[in-house]
Amino acid sequence: MNRKELDPEASPGARFGDRLRRLRDEHGWTQDELGERIGCTGAHVSAVETGRRPPTQQFAIGADKALGTGDLFEREWREIRHGSLLEGFPEYVRHEGQAAEIRLFEMGVIPGPLQTREYAEALEAVNVQRGDLTAEQAAERVDFLIKRQSALVRPQAPLVIVVLDESCIRRPVGGPAVMGSQLAHLIEFAEQPNTSLQVAPFTMGERQPFRRLVHLLTLADRSAVSYVESQTQGHLDRELATVLPLVRAYHQLQTEALSQADSVAMIEQARKGTP
Repeated sequence: MNRKELDPEASPGARFGDRLRRLRDEHGWTQDELGERIGCTGAHVSAVETGRRPPTQQFAIGADKALGTGDLFEREWREIRHGSLLEGFPEYVRHEGQAAEIRLFEMGVIPGPLQTREYAEALEAVNVQRGDLTAEQAAERVDFLIKRQSALVRPQAPLVIVVLDESCIRRPVGGPAVMGSQLAHLIEFAEQPNTSLQVAPFTMGERQPFRRLVHLLTLADRSAVSYVESQTQGHLDRELATVLPLVRAYHQLQTEALSQADSVAMIEQARKGTP
C-alpha cells in the first residue's frame, strides 16, 4: 500500500498528523481501529494524518485517550486552532533559536524579538476585540513570544541585525505609556554589543526594496535561511538560489537606511513626541 510521506516540519497540522500516524503504527492499529477508539471513521483518521482535514478538539481529546498521550494532541490542536503560527514559522523559530546571525526587517509593527510584553499584549488585545482570539489564546501567543525571545539569550549570543521601516516607530500601539516603553526598549537594544539597529526612513520611497516582513538567518554551518510572510501565509526557504537575492536586497537596504546613531536619534524623538 502506498503511503503519503509526511513532513512534520511543514506546519503544526503536518506535525499533528505525523505524530498520530507514528503512534498508531507503534500500537499496531489500522486507521479503522484507531477511528473506532476515537469515535470516527478510518477515512477521517487518514484525512487528519495526511493534512487533508484539520483535527477538531474532540478528535484530539479522543486521540489522547486512545493513545495514552495525556493532553499532547489537545495542546497541538490548540496551536493549530489559534492560528498563531503560520506555515513554515515553527521551523523558522527553531532555526532562529540556534542561528549565528539574525537579520530582521519589518513594516508597521516592531518585530517579535524586540517587542515588550506590554506592546505584544496590546496587539493581541485587538485580536480579542475582533473576535479572532479568546483572551486565553491571546495570552498563550504572548507567552510563546516571550519564550522565543529567551531562546536568543544564550552564551554564544547571535548577531542580531534589525532594519525597521519608519512606520514601525510612528504607528502608536497600546497608548503613550506602552509605546514610550517600547521605543525605549529599542534604544536599549541598539546599545547591546551583538546588535545593530537602523531605520529605513519614509524618504527612501521606492528605493526601499521590501514591502513585507523579511527574516534572514545564517546558521552555524554558514547556510542561509529566509522567512517571508503575508497576512495569511508564511514561507520558509533554504534554497540558496532564492535566498541570496533577499540577502543582497537586505544589504542594499542597510546601505540606504539611516545609520544607527541617526536611527536612535529618530526613535528618541518619537519617544519624546517631538516632530
